[in-house]
Amino acid sequence: MFAPILPELLLGTGGIVLMLVAAFWRRTSSFCHAAAVALLVAACFALIGPAQTSGPIYGGILAADTFSAFGKLVIFLSAAVAIIAAHGWFDRDFEHGAEYPVLLLFSAVGMAVMVSARDLITLYVGLELQSLAAYVLASYRRTDERSAEAGLKYFVLGALASGILLYGISLLYGFTGTTGFTGVAAAFVREGTTSIGLLFGLVFLLAGLAFKISAVPFHMWTPDVYEGAPTPVTAFFASAPKVAALLLSTRVCLEALAPATEAWRQIVIFASLASIFLGAIAAFGQTNVKRLLAYSSINNVGFVLIGLAAGGRAGAQSVLFYVAVYVVMTLGAFLCVLKLREEDGTPFESLSRLAGLSQTRPGLALALAIFMFSLAGIPPLFGFWPKLMVFQAAINAGLVPLAVAGIIGTVVGAYYYIKVVKIMYFDEAAAPLGRFRAPIESALIMVAAVIVSPLGYLLIGPLGTLTANAASVIR
Repeated sequence: MFAPILPELLLGTGGIVLMLVAAFWRRTSSFCHAAAVALLVAACFALIGPAQTSGPIYGGILAADTFSAFGKLVIFLSAAVAIIAAHGWFDRDFEHGAEYPVLLLFSAVGMAVMVSARDLITLYVGLELQSLAAYVLASYRRTDERSAEAGLKYFVLGALASGILLYGISLLYGFTGTTGFTGVAAAFVREGTTSIGLLFGLVFLLAGLAFKISAVPFHMWTPDVYEGAPTPVTAFFASAPKVAALLLSTRVCLEALAPATEAWRQIVIFASLASIFLGAIAAFGQTNVKRLLAYSSINNVGFVLIGLAAGGRAGAQSVLFYVAVYVVMTLGAFLCVLKLREEDGTPFESLSRLAGLSQTRPGLALALAIFMFSLAGIPPLFGFWPKLMVFQAAINAGLVPLAVAGIIGTVVGAYYYIKVVKIMYFDEAAAPLGRFRAPIESALIMVAAVIVSPLGYLLIGPLGTLTANAASVIR
């Protein structure tokens, strides 16, 4: 009965136990962090078996299938990396507490529900569970004004987006009499796109989801929150929640709204192109590396939406493949940012401070350059392949102009990635960075750099098989 949701049970129960441990025993920070990582790894193994083979469960409100299992695997591993990355970044006796990993565990439970949801109410419950933990994480540094501001902005705009989403859900329920994806799809088959109520519900639903994936024009929170939140939290925001929201949007569009494809495709194409070009152009004048990576995430969301606009199983597979590679590139880039510290240990985020990094820290500069070129989609790095997949899916779906526009957007966006590399390799060297031992973080950077290097093409076969199996459940 509970086997299909074993990963969620492990994380939810584990989070409650760790919260109680932290409340009754002092000096449990390191234990809670290690236990949280162990729980996330155990949840990954719990995905083997009923968690990916049971299909629709509990009356069809959740799905334990290969699509949700793939998303959960990426989410759990991303959350584990975010916990590990925080180990040497937060102040030891003040901020490096047990609350951080507990919040990430509860957020991971919410994201797991999101990618499994096959009902609009379940969708909302999972999304809000994830969001409530995220609001606290954004303002985690209580003594930092930027962090408090980021948390407040995220909360206010998130509440607005939740209201829009709920209004869309209520409209769909009112005009279909059901909240299940199957029932909503059946209503669209009966009514077509002639029902104004259904179309308004579709628009509001997609608007609420667009906020969660930070797609234009609902991207306004992203640069400020990414800059103000603690860097390990920003790394988490840019990876796991993004994956959950994108896969949730994919399931909603290709299952619940499948009969109205031509209606939502127009919205997705607009959001895709707007995200690609705004994410590319707005990043040109950025001087803060975290804000630059925020616009990079908006830009990459646009490319993922090209695969979603293509629709069908090929489009779903391209989305899954893209988000898997994107998470590795983004986490690698943020792990490099976490190592940017002055000699006294103070972290910095200014792009100008990277000047001459290739001379003072050649290994770190090389890794960051690999991630920048891969995010730009420049061959022969592995980041080129998922972009090629979404363009191919769009062309096969007859969306040739969209693919051409996406290629042009890739060229435009390459400028600011190359700008970072130029600063590191060709500008006059600034003061040397501080050196601090962080063997686990360095090992993670090395693994991520190898994956997105040309050696990553060896993963095309196995990753392609995994994503194809995951996309095969989309009807």
